[in-house]
Amino acid sequence: MGALAEAGKISGYTLAATNGYEGKLIQVIVKRILTEVNKTSLFVAKHPVGLDCRLADLMEVLDVESQDLARIVGIHSMGGMGKTTLAKAVYNQISSRFDACSFISNIREVANQALGLISLQKQLLYDVFKDENVKISSISDGIGKIIERIRGKKVLLVLDDIDNKSQLDALAGDLDWFCSGSRIIITTRYKHVLKAPRLKHNEDYELKQLDSTQSLQLFSWHAFGKEVPDAKFAKLSKEVASAAAGLPLALEIFGSHFFNLKTDKEWQSMLQKLKDAQDKGLHETLKISYDALDTDEKKVFLDIACFFVGQQRELPTLMWEGCGFFPDITIKVLMHESLVSINDDTGEFEMHDHIRDMGRNIVQAERKVGKCSRLWKDDETLDVLQNKGVRVYLFNYYYQLNLI
Repeated sequence: MGALAEAGKISGYTLAATNGYEGKLIQVIVKRILTEVNKTSLFVAKHPVGLDCRLADLMEVLDVESQDLARIVGIHSMGGMGKTTLAKAVYNQISSRFDACSFISNIREVANQALGLISLQKQLLYDVFKDENVKISSISDGIGKIIERIRGKKVLLVLDDIDNKSQLDALAGDLDWFCSGSRIIITTRYKHVLKAPRLKHNEDYELKQLDSTQSLQLFSWHAFGKEVPDAKFAKLSKEVASAAAGLPLALEIFGSHFFNLKTDKEWQSMLQKLKDAQDKGLHETLKISYDALDTDEKKVFLDIACFFVGQQRELPTLMWEGCGFFPDITIKVLMHESLVSINDDTGEFEMHDHIRDMGRNIVQAERKVGKCSRLWKDDETLDVLQNKGVRVYLFNYYYQLNLI
């Protein structure tokens, strides 16, 4: 009886829809059937370690069974944590429960292109209505067409990699656009994107690092092609997995570096190399969030990365106030962009190891052009003071050095 009741809720077709032409009605029905049958799952990950527990947590937040309201759920974290992977997994699991679905990828990148937002609006309308002939003359026109047409369907919409409020405005600006029971999932590095006041009933889900067991498993899959590392390299594998600090992207990259290494010496050399210099691909991925900061925000971020991880915020805050950096606002920005956190118990700055290394690598790169704004290693500091002409401006234990 339950299944029949559900079937009764599904909208059908009548001859009136095709002005009495049975042939046209058959074509419409066949097209609908082919669309449903040909739905394909999105590729998630070759080795989805730790995904099941994250998926279960997100499903609880989504509460798909509740049909009373549309709901927006944001997945946020620093880069490389697996936001897109999780969004694809949940999309595959729940898409059959909706009248129509759309997964829009790489929004940050596409939106920066000419007519990028318009092309994304066209994709949304095509995915939901299969209308290849939709014409949009402007972003405002696209918003109007989305509002006008999408209210009639319970939709699942995934907006992947949003970094700007204008992108959300153009694609899912208000819950009132959507039919009850609809779900809009947003992945972003920037928590503030999820705080638009008109997005009522929105939820956010912060993606956390993998634990030590999951980290070792994921590294092992990429380094050895199996869940458990070779006994010969078990201890070194734990050390490498620990160096990745629970970041899935780092574990995948590290695993690929160790895949063809056969001796202890090769492993030790590669591990030291990874500790001394962050992988270029990992660095560029993490640096996207840094590049979005303004000049003063970058300075505060680099200060924390070089000097203040594990330090309480009071003294550096006084220094930044003296520099005119508006530190209270700046620190909130850094926290919203998943670059910095503050320990609730101690009030100390915290930063993921690879975010810290990314910041320090940016400072190290300055040396290539003859400058170095910050020094934090004792031997390097001593070398600069002994062998190079410098002007040192000291405030508490903060140094700003201009190499001449």
